[in-house]
Amino acid sequence: MQRVPAVLVYTRRGDEVLVMHRNKEPNLGLWVAPGGKVEIGESPYDAAQREMLEETGLTVEQLQFRGFCTEVSTRPDWQWLLFIFVTGTFHGDLQPDRREGDLAWVSVEDYLHEMSIPQADVIFAPRVLAPDGSFFQAKFVYDDDLKLTEWVEY
Repeated sequence: MQRVPAVLVYTRRGDEVLVMHRNKEPNLGLWVAPGGKVEIGESPYDAAQREMLEETGLTVEQLQFRGFCTEVSTRPDWQWLLFIFVTGTFHGDLQPDRREGDLAWVSVEDYLHEMSIPQADVIFAPRVLAPDGSFFQAKFVYDDDLKLTEWVEY
């Protein structure tokens, strides 16, 4: 089993956050932070900037590394290392890559409490979006059906 390094970027605008309604797997039909896989030769920071430009049209800067999560399963295709960033510094015009999903600026409260988001995101998103700037690290364990069965915060 090989772990896949990936990034998520929560872009803030006041009390709003930019999120994507995924129209493909993983997380089909759920609201997530834009992001994607880290490519060969990239740092997670570089990947976060590239993915944001590709998926949103925005150039992001001053990315704060706010979380690191390991997601594991008995399934070999669900082995992730997630590098989670938050920023409020960006420029450019929003130009969504519709192959990935639709974008929306929503209040952080609505995102956390009203929208359908992935199981682990329910746990880590409030922590990485918290104004105190603290760092979150955890391991999430899923079963064969990709249901979250346990998690450990470090």
